[in-house]
Amino acid sequence: MASSSSTSLLCSLLFFFVLLVFPTNAQNGVPLSLKKDPKTRQYYTTITMGSNRSPINVIVDLGGPYLWFSCNDYKSNTYAPIPCGSPKCELAKGIGCYGCNLPKRPGCTNDTCAASPYNPFTNMLVSQGFYEDSFHPAGRLAPLTRFVFSCMDKDYLEGLANGTTGMLGLGRTEISLHKQVVGVFGFADKFSVCFPSSSSLGFGKLLVGGLVFTESIIATKTTPLVVNPVSTYPIFVEGERSDEYFIGVKSIRVAGETVSVKDSYFAINNKGVGGTKISSLQNFTALHNSIYKPFTRAFVKAAANMKIKSAAAVAPFRACFKLETITRTAAGALVPDIDFVLPGKDVYWRISGANSMVEIDRKTSCLAFVDGGSEPRTTIVIGGHQMEENFLEFDLVNSQLKFSSSLLVQNKSCSNVIV
Repeated sequence: MASSSSTSLLCSLLFFFVLLVFPTNAQNGVPLSLKKDPKTRQYYTTITMGSNRSPINVIVDLGGPYLWFSCNDYKSNTYAPIPCGSPKCELAKGIGCYGCNLPKRPGCTNDTCAASPYNPFTNMLVSQGFYEDSFHPAGRLAPLTRFVFSCMDKDYLEGLANGTTGMLGLGRTEISLHKQVVGVFGFADKFSVCFPSSSSLGFGKLLVGGLVFTESIIATKTTPLVVNPVSTYPIFVEGERSDEYFIGVKSIRVAGETVSVKDSYFAINNKGVGGTKISSLQNFTALHNSIYKPFTRAFVKAAANMKIKSAAAVAPFRACFKLETITRTAAGALVPDIDFVLPGKDVYWRISGANSMVEIDRKTSCLAFVDGGSEPRTTIVIGGHQMEENFLEFDLVNSQLKFSSSLLVQNKSCSNVIV
């Protein structure tokens, strides 16, 4: 019979082992499931707010400054307006005061820190106020009792996916989701995201702070995050930098061959024009016209070398192909690989298969990139389609992006790579 001391030691070792294998909820940060709306191709999640624990569906905006949602039907005993001129108003970069002449309710108060929530789908800014209320994370974590957000009137939700009533900002601000979460729970300032391609492969994942066990199961690369010195928000104060996420793409390769483009297009100038931005609101990656034209020519040529036959263009795409001539794989269409070449030795973001093509109908598949025009603010805007089933970690502590390229190539998907 084992001694009591031996039994205690064994139990302690087993408990330690369990802790190693099953980290605590706190270690795993704040997780949120992501879904894709098939009609708008927008990605959304469900958050829980207020004393009534109201579920609210919100579009995920990687570069958005903060959470906003329609407060017309919002009821909570714990919400409070943030006074204009207060320290928290200054933290939120509120300018002036917001007032409302209608009966008092969430979204209609006086002497409130002024906010300017933005609907990017209608390009509309709305005068509103900043508020605070409890945000309830999933799992056993305590609620964030003074979570800052802005209201929006329900009349200004045009363009958002059906059933969603707001937007969840993950940008570089003091009141973005990740900044508020890590400030309360003491997590490292980072978040990881994996956008789903469809419901058939399971939900996508958003994880704020905590640990992500990816290195042992998927291959990743790392590149510095670049700061655009000029704000990209519709209104800003001179000297404010952009809250959005940029990376330093240096060139583009198609089937291993570099596309001939002036280096200057890839840089950000002193007016904040140029560069490469990552956007969850852009459906398909947009390229400056002077890049898009040679890029599509290079892809059509490489596809022809693979015996893939061209088809009539289908707007907004210009390079389309006969589906019957494209070989299908578990990772999508077998077509020429596209590489966004980044700083460092052998560092590139490969876009292939399901991320590079979009099926239009049973006969046609198109290169899933669009013409961004001849004078875009940003040279390359990497869109959601190119990020689907890719693991991305935005590390604000070390100012770097960790990325995987397609998980489908590694026989994985978003539903099984983030704990």
